[in-house]
Amino acid sequence: MNETIKFSTAGFRAVTADGLTALNVQRLAYGISEHILEHPFYGFEGEGYKKHCQAQGKKMKKPLVIVGFDTRFLSKQLAYVAANAFVQNGISVKIAELPLPTPVAEWTVVNECAVGGLVITGSEGEYFVNGVKWIAYYGGIANNEIMSDIAQRIPSPNAQILKASSTEFGELNSAVVVSKDFRKAYLARMASLINTRALKTAKLKIAVDPLFGSAKNYFRAFLEKYGVTVEGIHEEDDVLFGGKTPNAGPVSLQELSKLVTSKKMHLGIACNPDCDKFGIIDADGKWVSSNEIAPMLLDHLVRNKKQKGRVCRSVITSNLVDQVAKAHGLMLRDTPVGFKYITELMTSGQYVMGMEESGGIAISHHIPDKDGLLACLLVIDMLATEKKNLKQLKKEFYKKYNQLFDQKVSIPKTETEINRIMERLDIKPPLSIHKMSVWRIDSTDGFKFILKGGSWLAIRPSSTEHLIRLYAEAADEKLPALLIKEGKKIIDSIL
Repeated sequence: MNETIKFSTAGFRAVTADGLTALNVQRLAYGISEHILEHPFYGFEGEGYKKHCQAQGKKMKKPLVIVGFDTRFLSKQLAYVAANAFVQNGISVKIAELPLPTPVAEWTVVNECAVGGLVITGSEGEYFVNGVKWIAYYGGIANNEIMSDIAQRIPSPNAQILKASSTEFGELNSAVVVSKDFRKAYLARMASLINTRALKTAKLKIAVDPLFGSAKNYFRAFLEKYGVTVEGIHEEDDVLFGGKTPNAGPVSLQELSKLVTSKKMHLGIACNPDCDKFGIIDADGKWVSSNEIAPMLLDHLVRNKKQKGRVCRSVITSNLVDQVAKAHGLMLRDTPVGFKYITELMTSGQYVMGMEESGGIAISHHIPDKDGLLACLLVIDMLATEKKNLKQLKKEFYKKYNQLFDQKVSIPKTETEINRIMERLDIKPPLSIHKMSVWRIDSTDGFKFILKGGSWLAIRPSSTEHLIRLYAEAADEKLPALLIKEGKKIIDSIL
């Protein structure tokens, strides 16, 4: 059994029954419990949490943690293990009755003024992977400071204290644990952010694909309430996710694409199993990149919902965002890759929207973290408000803004090779790529080579896997592939 617990950008993730075990979940819960009881800012008696509760007009008598789980193998049972560990440490628990999307858990943490939330989820990982996400009181995945503090507090596998809590699967050992359905409050929140009046009269037909995940209890319930015709697939339970990796990309959504075209639906929407990312299929059955959806939604929020503020995006997200932000006079800020950096900015309340190219969107007046459910509903909201299909909206959008094309590839490399590539690019970066001069180099995260004319190539290491990722964007549809090819040549020349 793997006894090491290492945190990535979104918590702890490992192979089920290897690194992700009942014992390790219990150890994590004990480490988190100590963090809750002792941290001077993020803990129950902490300055930050107290100010947060005061701002909501609430005073909590006892620390409360929200606990949830996705649809993966053993997720519910491991959530019970965590809940039992919390109550053993004097912490109250409200646990989800149904599979709980991460953004719903985050909203619930804020809505109930909980000190935090724990979700057992492997997000969009393969079926044999699972994990633990810790949500801070502000409704977003815990930042580096929090995770570092928790890591120092995790007891060893043979610590005597672990014997005080049962690791039995499927049993809640204390009456202190309250089982609850969190859907009602969250769906009411969605109704406050969506133009439900327009939705009722739009007569839209929407295909939904929760990818066997927790969105199955949310999409249909919300849309049908407001008169939308819904056709769904993969709404049943399947811990193997139909034999596919359950992300909301074009490969995983091929069946949704067929459903959209065969049933002549207006749109197809999908979320990965824990609903922090989204996927969109247009009426022609084509997958639409979040690099297109995010700028269109930003334009929609500013024009139709009159929202104002700054904009933040990861450094490798499309420059289409820049065009929209400039047109509306919005200040733009780049962040390293990883939504936690965007969440940190969104908590300031100054940002109307935060986004990343891999399908994450956060908006103001909601949680500061990515919400795939809301992103999908906002696309539908845009169609209903404008009374047009997505193809028409894209055509109008590109009359105002210059269309850009992008491409991304990942190349497996050893840790030694990755370090060598990054060191060489730092010392001796290319001065031209594909016979175009490098105008500027952005080293916010890896290296983004911005070329004369605005095209760019980015080379950066993955933060979670032994991969080098290459990204390219240009106004010429054929150029991104050529830039990626040049990027591979640069890497090969170093090794």
